[in-house]
Amino acid sequence: MAELLSSITILSVALFVVGVGLMVAEFFIPGFGVCGILGIILLAADVFVTAKSVEQGLILAAFIFIILIILFIIFSVLASHGKLPRRLVLRQATDSESGFSSAKDMSCLVGTVGVTLTPLRPAGNADFNGVRLDVVSQGDYIDGNVPVEVVEASGNRIIVKKKTESEVK
Repeated sequence: MAELLSSITILSVALFVVGVGLMVAEFFIPGFGVCGILGIILLAADVFVTAKSVEQGLILAAFIFIILIILFIIFSVLASHGKLPRRLVLRQATDSESGFSSAKDMSCLVGTVGVTLTPLRPAGNADFNGVRLDVVSQGDYIDGNVPVEVVEASGNRIIVKKKTESEVK
């Protein structure tokens, strides 16, 4: 162990500090992982520059690995308790109370009459005034090219029923 400590130079300390710094930056910078890859390369270079034998290299690699695990645990705990800087964590909610919706409101289609483009078993496609929509029948099989009426629309689910001959006229 004393031999390993005596082989530490300014270059190995610089490689270690910059490598760990890049790994920490990888925790905070979303994206491709360039910082993480460069950090791993610098830490591997530090092992090769510092270690004089395979045994020393394994000890140094284990030491670096333990430090990275400890840093990851620290940042995970900080993130779970909301202790990270505000610019790193999304604080705004994207819920319906805030005005966000994952689907268009199709309730305006209730009562609209269209024609099935495909058989509904119970799902398929229908045309409503030139607009092709995914629809679901009320459980019945409906052939293609049959008039249907929208009876319910919630979110992106549009439920239709077959129009009878007397209702079409």
